[in-house]
Amino acid sequence: MKTIVLFICCAFLSIPGFAQLLTLHSPDKKIKVNISLGSELKYEVFIDNKPVIIPSLIDMHLLSGQKLSAGLKISKQKTASVNETILSLIPEKRKPIANVFNELALGFANKFGVIFRAYNDGVAYRITSKFKGDVLVGNEKAIFNFPQGYHAYAPIIQKRTDQDIFHTSFEELYSFKALDSLTVNDQMYSPVLIAAAENVKIGIIESDLDDYPGMHLKGTGGPSLTATFAGYPLEESVATGEFPQSIVTKRADYIAKTRGSRSFPWRVLILSREDKELPSNDLVYRLAPPSKLKDVSWLSPGKSTEEWIIDINLFNVPFKSGINTATYKYYIDFAKAYGLDRIMMDAGWSDYSDLFKINPAMNMDSIAAYARSKGIRLSMWTLALTLDRQLDGALKQFNKWGVDFIMTDFIDRDDQKMVNFHERITKACADAQIMLMFHGSYPQKGFNRTYPNDLTREGVLGSEYNIWSDKVTARHNVTIPFTRMLAGPMDYEPGLLDNATPAQFAAIKGKVMSQTTRSQQLAMFVVYDSPLQMFSGNPSQAFLEPDFMKLLGGIPTTWDNTLILDARVAEYIVTARQSGESWYIAGMTGDKAKDITINLGFLPEARYQATICKDGINAEKNAADYILQTTSITNAESLPVHMAPGGGFLIKLSPDK
Repeated sequence: MKTIVLFICCAFLSIPGFAQLLTLHSPDKKIKVNISLGSELKYEVFIDNKPVIIPSLIDMHLLSGQKLSAGLKISKQKTASVNETILSLIPEKRKPIANVFNELALGFANKFGVIFRAYNDGVAYRITSKFKGDVLVGNEKAIFNFPQGYHAYAPIIQKRTDQDIFHTSFEELYSFKALDSLTVNDQMYSPVLIAAAENVKIGIIESDLDDYPGMHLKGTGGPSLTATFAGYPLEESVATGEFPQSIVTKRADYIAKTRGSRSFPWRVLILSREDKELPSNDLVYRLAPPSKLKDVSWLSPGKSTEEWIIDINLFNVPFKSGINTATYKYYIDFAKAYGLDRIMMDAGWSDYSDLFKINPAMNMDSIAAYARSKGIRLSMWTLALTLDRQLDGALKQFNKWGVDFIMTDFIDRDDQKMVNFHERITKACADAQIMLMFHGSYPQKGFNRTYPNDLTREGVLGSEYNIWSDKVTARHNVTIPFTRMLAGPMDYEPGLLDNATPAQFAAIKGKVMSQTTRSQQLAMFVVYDSPLQMFSGNPSQAFLEPDFMKLLGGIPTTWDNTLILDARVAEYIVTARQSGESWYIAGMTGDKAKDITINLGFLPEARYQATICKDGINAEKNAADYILQTTSITNAESLPVHMAPGGGFLIKLSPDK
């Protein structure tokens, strides 16, 4: 249901020689946006009457010379209040989503406009335009000025030696930095999380990224961040190597060629007073356009195997493991045994540059028939450059094999041309009733609402980095729910069954381990948003632990509701999710041990059968040590849980009938 009511929410002041001032409040009146129109358009944001964004510039320049800031005379002004419920088609956090906001839309005589929205959990604005034909956007200015003393969790891009700074796989660590220590040489992609005063946090992100480059951010040497955008690609070359990809060798002096009459992406400020408000925030999703898919009955999220991380290093099997028919039938049997929905056939099932040149060790017809007989679906990896070139034929072949989900990889850009590539590929897959995820790519930023067959994306430093580095620490694992996850579901690929302490850890191909406990790897399936979860552990080890795998395999990937019970950025998180009558509570901690007590009073009144997996008594020294137990409990009771350093837990609660 939806309610839209015109209302007067703006205080308006117009005095000759002074700026025009307007004010927009959130529905609960606790967030305020002041908008100033003079020689420039600026805004500031207050939470609980305290400034968190001080006057900051909004502007856009067209290559033809028109500027948003030139002649800021209001020609049209409209205010509205919206109270509606969005029903998520693929609910990574919750099914019904309350969408409540106040809006101020301004149109200017210079054919530009700006729309502001104030929510109870954030603020957003977007530029609009009404020019005939196409326009070349020379630049957009989005400045974020803060009071002194703020810090940032910043994914600073490490520039590649042979490519410009806008080539990135979006897999950086979130470094904690004083905001004024970041300079113009420090470029970040969004989201960036700002730590303000009195525990207030500000997530800077965007939504409805359509026919336009993604927003990056740079430091200024002061308490400010400024947006920067990739120039439009004029010339490209193909970088050779194991995984060829398209590299921009020359960029235009404009960032986008686009429709002259349109709305540009939302610039979003997610606001929280407590850290636990961040991981469950869905403001980016709310701001995105509704689904463009008319029929969504074929969408089928769930869990998949993933063999690339462990290098298919199987054991206790009567065949030579590798990319071959026997191995994939083994994976199908494994998925069937433990409630997984599908298997992933990762890089190597075909020639990387030709999806029709199948690995001779594989019989795809035999594998497809075996999967159908077991009720298991197939998923396939593709190289983005190859998929783009062979798209129509490849999708038809996937349909023939019963493939309903694909991954496409090695994109590493979010300029306008590559943003449009994402929509084109996603739409073609939707027409073929195929779901997908993009790897080596930027987060969805609301795109999953518009195209719900785009189930999840990488854009995160995840499990695969354990193959070659020690970057994936427990601290990192409890930072990304508050940072990267603000932008949408993420394909971290949890479930590693070879677990070590940081002191024991070594990056070994084929024997990939985590710097966390086994229970933390399990908890990730609940803590991390992803409607398509990839189990990255070794099936041969998993077969030796059937009770553990039965619990893991039964975890849903979409949810009726999500609550964050307790959390602190980079330290720990405790998440509760509802699926039907059952609840799953999972916790993760960083590099320090943590004792918590879970009050179950938020649950409906009932007696519950609880299945608990938690760190074992020796998990601090042997990270694979865990306890798996069952008990009976009511919602009036509390559960104490100890998490070892880098530890975690999972509790499944089902009504005891």
